[in-house]
Amino acid sequence: MNLLKIGAQIDPGVPATISSGDKPLALALKSGNFGGRDFFDKALKQLAGGVK
Repeated sequence: MNLLKIGAQIDPGVPATISSGDKPLALALKSGNFGGRDFFDKALKQLAGGVK
């Protein structure tokens, strides 16, 4: 069974997440109306460092 660990917020309402398992996958699950103009820059930086 794989799980999804919820991490710190990238922007209000949008947490960083990472899957469990042999090949973890970092994800930002975001709807269209969440996050600022620089959201993707912040998300890439935070997800590259792993979810804390």
